Amino acid sequence: MYSIKTKSGEHCETTATGTLLSNLGIELSEPMLFGLGEGLGFGVINFGKMPFPFLGGRTKTGLITEKLCENLNLELTQLRTTSVKKAWLNIKEDLDNGLPVGLQLDSYYLDYFTTKVHFAGHYVAIIGYDDAHAFLVDTLQQGGVVSTSLESLAEARSVKGPMSDKNMSYTIKVKGDYDLKDVLIKAMKNNAVDFLNPPIKNFGYKGIIKASKELSKWFHESYDPENDFKTMAMLMEKAGTGGSIFRNIYGDFLYEAYGILKLEPILKAHKQFLESANLWTEVINLFEQTGETEDEKYLEEASKLLVEISKIEYDAMSLLEQI
Repeated sequence: MYSIKTKSGEHCETTATGTLLSNLGIELSEPMLFGLGEGLGFGVINFGKMPFPFLGGRTKTGLITEKLCENLNLELTQLRTTSVKKAWLNIKEDLDNGLPVGLQLDSYYLDYFTTKVHFAGHYVAIIGYDDAHAFLVDTLQQGGVVSTSLESLAEARSVKGPMSDKNMSYTIKVKGDYDLKDVLIKAMKNNAVDFLNPPIKNFGYKGIIKASKELSKWFHESYDPENDFKTMAMLMEKAGTGGSIFRNIYGDFLYEAYGILKLEPILKAHKQFLESANLWTEVINLFEQTGETEDEKYLEEASKLLVEISKIEYDAMSLLEQI
């Protein structure tokens, strides 16, 4: 187990997939993994089992890994099953051969998670096991290299409901070469086009505008504003689903890309996303104040900031669309 290289990171999917790539000899920074995976996004999603809308600051779960493998000419193999026994067999052989495997699961059931909120779009890399425990690579915030019982892992993987994916596991192999400069431009343009042209108003820059308009509605429909808005803030910032985390990561990606391509629009977009990240932090603080006071006035200010954020991110992505 300990011969497997691990990747440290702030975001679960890039941490898990980065660990798999490190063991292929592909060493990329977390911002580069996120950017080449065309990961920047936004979505307002209403799940029936959640008392409040889910606000996500990235593209759909799993899409970063798929786009990353496509752009880097890598072979991605995903396995799914409804059988708990087969789900374990799907990963056991690779682990026995000293290879890490990526997993999607519900973080609620993992022993080391102290905040118990159901989130079935969580990613980890499993790097080994013994008779009682699985050894995982999670984000730095969750402890990095951690362990959970085999029973809790099975439960976390086999959960049903929003964002769950039938015990999904994945491995990655090298398929061919790639040109980093070409891939950088392709990834930035593709991400920009998707962000600027969402299929419905719940996503991209339009999703941010939608969120700004519906904050008051969410407040008045909530049975427990204190818990709902505090949880929303926690999920966005500390659990890594949105807020400033992804804007900072994407801004760092753009700065790294600028160092390679030397294109001024990329540097300008980098600065705009760092500005956006600061405003997202303010929005999340206002959500927390709403929860603490149950006073709607903080949401009025958050709504104005979201409109400003949507304009900044629209302008930044418009620059990248044209490179």
